[in-house]
Amino acid sequence: MKKILIVGGAAGGASAAARLRRLDENAEIIMFERGEYISFATCGLPYYIGGEIKNKSALTLQTPESFKNRFNIDVRVQNEVISIDRQKKSVTVTDLRTGKKYSESYDDLILSPGAEPVLPNIQGIDSPRVFTLRNIPDTYKIKDFIDSSHPKTAVVVGGGFIGIEMAENLANAGLSVTLVEMSDQILAALDYDIVCAAERYIKQKGVNLLLSDVVQKIEEDKSGLNIVLKQGNIRADMLIMSAGVRPESALAKNAGLAVSERGAIIADEHMRTSDKNIYAAGDAVEVKDFVTGQKTMFHLAGPANKQGRIAADNICGIDSKYEGAQGSAIIKIFDMTAASTGVNEKTAKKLGLDYDKSFIYSANHASYYPGAANMCIKTLFEKKSGKILGAQITGFEGVDKRCDVFATAIRAGMTAFDLAKLELCYAPPYSSAKDPVNMAGFVIENILTGKLKTFHWHEVSGLPRDGSIILLDTRTTVEYKNGHIDGFINIPVDELRKRISELDKNKKVYIICHSGLRGYIAAGILSQNGFDAYNLSGGYRLYNSIFGKKLQ
Repeated sequence: MKKILIVGGAAGGASAAARLRRLDENAEIIMFERGEYISFATCGLPYYIGGEIKNKSALTLQTPESFKNRFNIDVRVQNEVISIDRQKKSVTVTDLRTGKKYSESYDDLILSPGAEPVLPNIQGIDSPRVFTLRNIPDTYKIKDFIDSSHPKTAVVVGGGFIGIEMAENLANAGLSVTLVEMSDQILAALDYDIVCAAERYIKQKGVNLLLSDVVQKIEEDKSGLNIVLKQGNIRADMLIMSAGVRPESALAKNAGLAVSERGAIIADEHMRTSDKNIYAAGDAVEVKDFVTGQKTMFHLAGPANKQGRIAADNICGIDSKYEGAQGSAIIKIFDMTAASTGVNEKTAKKLGLDYDKSFIYSANHASYYPGAANMCIKTLFEKKSGKILGAQITGFEGVDKRCDVFATAIRAGMTAFDLAKLELCYAPPYSSAKDPVNMAGFVIENILTGKLKTFHWHEVSGLPRDGSIILLDTRTTVEYKNGHIDGFINIPVDELRKRISELDKNKKVYIICHSGLRGYIAAGILSQNGFDAYNLSGGYRLYNSIFGKKLQ
């Protein structure tokens, strides 16, 4: 009979434990968790604080008792594994309630310790008004402080997923919120151009957004916190530190297991570490990027669950392999949604990939059905093959569905030509006959086959205004008067055929419209009449979402 020990009772550990039992009814399985809870919904914690989730019990998917009853697994909460003896194949455990130390032997060991919040070394970070959010006790601590102290103002440090969710939920709880992010954008998994609309929306919802700024010192007095920033001071009643996480790999390091430069546990495709009897899963593990093949880390529940399952499979003799993560992620930002999958442009540039990109705006469902709203889709693809490398979407309803289709396409190695062929569900309340994913495929197909030439928002400022080229705005006269890019002349697309003689065929034409569709039509008219025409991908709407926000 095998004896298997699991360190960590969250996503990776709990998934591994359940899978082990389903595969081997006779194995002795012990799961250690130093906290009070197992199998808790980490991603749901901010929504309990904001009041969206009402009941505490909803945060725990399993309890030690339910795990024992259903899976016959010995779950030991508030028991911390403090060392591993690889020679003896045993671990030393501290019972945190009694302080007693004891040992347990193993045949196989799974490490799923997760990641811990990064706490900058700044004065005042140990104030009782400063919080982090990693687990259920952290959640209760924040919620209890809000309920008992009735804070009016809060600062959230860090514009990642947890930081954004905390800003939203604190605002929903009635607090005035300031979000401080050291980068020049929030949500680093997305590119700057696609996230600008989300930043503007957050501001519209009343959150004060301070980018390219850092907290240097926290001073506490009787009335609250004085937070010293690089670019000034702000007052707040509480502060949530959400400045990222790092792998909690000290146990593995001390046992002599191989770790990466960034401290992540190195595991192979079977989730086996440098010790053949020790496996690892979850946020503490280095994984392969499915798209690029590069080694990286993803702190996401989906990959953690899959890795735990794969570790269990291999322990039970099933040759399961983890083929890599593509970072599929989504976030609710008040009523807006942002999602991404695959590589972003920052990564593509850094790795020197031979890629191109497209931007489209497409409605979540038929435009004539009430409530239609455009989503912005950025797609990265290989120039030669059209293979989809990544997608990022911001919008409202329907973003999740489209990003999941892109995620599936990337996993299947599909190209833009394949996207154009997809037969997706259609009815007016849900989509259009040409789904936004199809539309992205059509646009890229046109680019790849030479039917459409594009230019991008970051190239606009470099276009000469000396008359050597034609800068053409094809929106209506009213749209043009309400705001346009300097140097562009206005000929509405519906007048273009009649007025085409006004344009010099010997000059390149750079075209803009609102979102790219009318520009595409204009480019087709001009190119078939002998012009060398280029269309602004994403149109004036994307351009204004990026540069318009700087004017606010």
